[in-house]
Amino acid sequence: MSRRAAPNPRAVREASLDELERLGLPVPPPEFPLVWEPGDEVELRPTTEMEARAAVLHVVVARCFGMPTEAAMGWLLGSHLIDFVTPPEWQFVMGNRGDHRSFVLHFDAVFTLAWLLGLSRHLDPTAPPEGRLMQSLPDLPGGETFADWRSRSLVAPRDPTEVAVLLDLYYCLDWAFQEVEKAGQAPPGELTSNAIGQRRWALEWALIFHGPYHDEPPDWEEVDLSV
Repeated sequence: MSRRAAPNPRAVREASLDELERLGLPVPPPEFPLVWEPGDEVELRPTTEMEARAAVLHVVVARCFGMPTEAAMGWLLGSHLIDFVTPPEWQFVMGNRGDHRSFVLHFDAVFTLAWLLGLSRHLDPTAPPEGRLMQSLPDLPGGETFADWRSRSLVAPRDPTEVAVLLDLYYCLDWAFQEVEKAGQAPPGELTSNAIGQRRWALEWALIFHGPYHDEPPDWEEVDLSV
């Protein structure tokens, strides 16, 4: 998808803060940084990269729920997706090494990638992934190949400006959910700060900004969620 002019970041931030207040969440301090600057441009990563990332994470999550190592590796090899598997994912899929709980959480990242590809209808921060999500992903038990899935899924990637607006919201939500949980309170809806963080991770990875203050787009494991 071609580059677009990024929306006015201050207007987007005002809308994000209004949404936090509507949800009864605290708002970040005035010095909380903007995600992009006026005059920046924005685009999505290539669709094939987002499809590959969704498929790899889908296999990683499946491994968490009992998919055998041999089946997972066979599927990734047959789909020519090994180059898209990160070192931590490789260690987990191959040898079950790593934090099992953190890989389970990737389900919300998969949901976000499905939304980015137009396979899911919403990314409501108070609601869990849609029940039909699994039907929109590769049918691993049924042996559906990556190529077969791509041919049936009929993806329609979101407009990058729409994604930018949602990224700013999730950037603020990530801060707010953590603050609420630190205070020992329950956030609104059914999600935790971990789920919000996973969704932000996928949005940050998928969106590429161009401007004087942006570095090269990070690899999946290099996405910085510390700020």
